[in-house]
Amino acid sequence: MKILIDACVLYPTVMREMVLGVASAGVFEPQWSPRLLEEWARAAARLGPEGEAQARGEIAMLQAVWPRASITPQAGLLQRLWLPDANDIHVLGAAIAGSSDVIMTLNAKDFPRNILAEEGLSRIDPDGYLHQVWQNQPEVVQDVGEYVLKQARAMSGTDWTMRALMKKARLPRIGKALD
Repeated sequence: MKILIDACVLYPTVMREMVLGVASAGVFEPQWSPRLLEEWARAAARLGPEGEAQARGEIAMLQAVWPRASITPQAGLLQRLWLPDANDIHVLGAAIAGSSDVIMTLNAKDFPRNILAEEGLSRIDPDGYLHQVWQNQPEVVQDVGEYVLKQARAMSGTDWTMRALMKKARLPRIGKALD
C-alpha cells in the first residue's frame, strides 16, 4: 500500500517517527512531495534557525532512505483539482501522481471523502492507522513505539511513559494500546 503523508504528519517528530517506523518495517510505502517536505522545514523554522537546520537534515536522511518516495505532480493535474482549501490541492495532486492508495493527514475537513473517492483515494489519520496496524501486527507497532519512547527519553531527559508521550504527539489510541 502507498500512503502519501501530509506535512502535518511529517512534523512533529514523534508522530513522524511512529509512522515511518511502521513504514520501515515494510507495512506500507511512504510518499510525499518536495512541497510537503518544504512545509515541514518552514514549520520547524518557527523554532529558530536550529529547528530548520535539524529538519533539513532529517529530510535529507528520509530522501536517502526512500529515494522513490518524493512525488511531484504535473501542473496540468493540479489545475483540474478542487479541495475546500486550495492550498491543499498539491497534496491531492501528489497522491494522484504517485498512485497512492491513501492520504494520511490530521486535516479531515479539507480532504472530503467524496472528493478523494472520485480520484480513487481515501484518507486516514495517523492514530487510527497505527491502531489498525497494531491490531494486525502488534509486535511491529510495539517495537517501533518502544524505540521512539527510548529516543524521546534520551533526547528530552524526561522519563516519559508510553501513554503520555503518544498523547502529547496526538496519538492517544495507539498510546493506550501500547501502554
